Amino acid sequence: MKLVITEQALEWFQNEMALKSGDGVRFYGKTYGTTNVHQGFSVALSRDAEPLDPIVLVRQAGIMFYINERDEWLFHDYDLTVDVQNTEDGPVYKFT
Repeated sequence: MKLVITEQALEWFQNEMALKSGDGVRFYGKTYGTTNVHQGFSVALSRDAEPLDPIVLVRQAGIMFYINERDEWLFHDYDLTVDVQNTEDGPVYKFT
């Protein structure tokens, strides 16, 4: 599994969430919603700089972006790209 944070998404996290080096963002699964590969489940995020058994962790501009093992059920067998297409709407998630 890969986690890709586009430059546009990185800028959004820095500007809208005031993230800086040393901060972190955890992506996890939640009920309700859809993704391009799931019905009834979608992706949520929280500001969290303490990964707990991450299955994937990437650092960009010193910011940790990760998914913990307990959330593998949603991300298993997929790569996730986090992008921003409209800064007012926030992040967009694409599974491949």
